[in-house]
Amino acid sequence: MASVTLGGNPASIKGDIPTSGPAPDFTFVKDDMSSKKLSDLSGVKVLIAVPSLDTSVCAAETHQFNKQLGGKSGVTGLVISKDLPFAMKRFCETSGIENIVNASDFRHGEFGEKYKTEITDGPFEGLSARAVFVVDQNNEIAYAELVPEVGEEPNYDKVMEAVDKLL
Repeated sequence: MASVTLGGNPASIKGDIPTSGPAPDFTFVKDDMSSKKLSDLSGVKVLIAVPSLDTSVCAAETHQFNKQLGGKSGVTGLVISKDLPFAMKRFCETSGIENIVNASDFRHGEFGEKYKTEITDGPFEGLSARAVFVVDQNNEIAYAELVPEVGEEPNYDKVMEAVDKLL
């Protein structure tokens, strides 16, 4: 079973994340509490899995992706966590996040299950490990990164390089 660390302590996740091939479709909950699927979105998608927007690292990551994806036409950034949709909406509104779509996994739990990012033990059990997936226009995974230490940010340069290759 794959693992990450949280403050240096090992934590298992559901399995090995998908790194290529078809992006598993999943249902997420939007700000208005309605459901939507990844397959409903067109263009390039950046799937930003975080444990909770209520942590400083997740907040910083969301701000950074909001900034970097802001000028990218044809790209949708989804920040995915088990946070409740109205909490995610409040965070984005008070933080000026306008270029990222909130995608709560609280109701369906499909993202953590299908992308194997769900932490299965330790204090963050049930939440997502930190990971980023870049999905192309044909819903194929073009880039995947599981951040080894949950308290660290992903490699933004590599993510944006993968996005730029698809545009």
